[in-house]
Amino acid sequence: MTQGPGEAVITGVGLAVPGVGTPEALLRRTACPVTGPAPEPFDTAARIGRRGHRYKDRATRLALCAALEALRNAGLIPSDGEEVTVPGDTVGVVASSNLGNLDTACLTAAAIAERSAVDLSPMSLPNASSNVIASWVAIRHGLRGPNLMLCNGATSGLDAVHWAAALVAAGRVRRAVVIGVETHNAVVEDLLGRSAGELLDGAAALVVEGGRWAVARGARAVAALGPYERRAGLTGCVEALLPDGAAPGVWFTPERYAGGPAGAVPVPGAVPRYDVTRAVGRASGALGVLQCAAAVGWLARAGAVAGAGAGTGTGADPEAGAGSAAFGAAGPGAAPDPVPASRQALITSGDDTADAVAGLLLRPTPDRCDPHPARAALISMECSR
Repeated sequence: MTQGPGEAVITGVGLAVPGVGTPEALLRRTACPVTGPAPEPFDTAARIGRRGHRYKDRATRLALCAALEALRNAGLIPSDGEEVTVPGDTVGVVASSNLGNLDTACLTAAAIAERSAVDLSPMSLPNASSNVIASWVAIRHGLRGPNLMLCNGATSGLDAVHWAAALVAAGRVRRAVVIGVETHNAVVEDLLGRSAGELLDGAAALVVEGGRWAVARGARAVAALGPYERRAGLTGCVEALLPDGAAPGVWFTPERYAGGPAGAVPVPGAVPRYDVTRAVGRASGALGVLQCAAAVGWLARAGAVAGAGAGTGTGADPEAGAGSAAFGAAGPGAAPDPVPASRQALITSGDDTADAVAGLLLRPTPDRCDPHPARAALISMECSR
């Protein structure tokens, strides 16, 4: 099950994570986890206000915060508004959360069992719907494209990024907001047997967009999506993404990954690795989206270091790998050169103890983008605006 490089790029990133405001900050905190008191919980009211959110659950409010920032970062929403500046039917939503509204669902079921449905509040009942997070993001910003909610275990976040790219490649939308969100509460803590301090209370969002549509509206892409793989084991997943033992520039590992059987690791030991969950808590369905956000920070840093050394022949980023050719340096009209593995970020979720493993390569954006790339087979389904 493989998705090729296609034309999907990331044009916006948004975070609603305590103590982390940008992809670069998320990367730094992942590299050097903060010790001492935990940061204050993310204040959703400071970003989206309090009006109209009194009856929304915590996970939905966090998702709204991250989505708003990602859409603004992508230039799809003005700094003083909330409505997208492109037709709403060209924008879809794909959200991922395994535990987001678990407290509402469990408390609702308990109330019905102990008393009756008459005792339920009509204001809070919609929060028990499994797709409430994706739906509220779409309603808030007038996004009328396909609306999906994934609850797919450890791989859910990367699966959401993949399905957003699939929607774009199929012509169903020109762009999609991808959100990964989890929160902790008494119900989640009891189910997982972990304290609140071990669990994520936050959200991340990406805007995944067709490259030609990004070029058409003058948007700046911060990363390009490479192949996606879903396999039964981590080693097979990595080998499918990086054949012939190629070493990526960085590896964003599965949650709390400690190595395979007998200490075997599918990525060379010299490759820097990051586990974002050690910085923000166990992330469940939000993990893959958080990993992509951190990878955007790594690509930005690697690009800045490479740019600084371009005039002197030095300055190669030790974490980005050496010998990286400029992407798209072949001249006008020529096909861009393949991106060396050493310039790509490998992202994996799930491990050999899980039911499945998902992997994705994130690449630096090309210097130029063909405004008319090869079209997907489902061209008849493309939105008209």
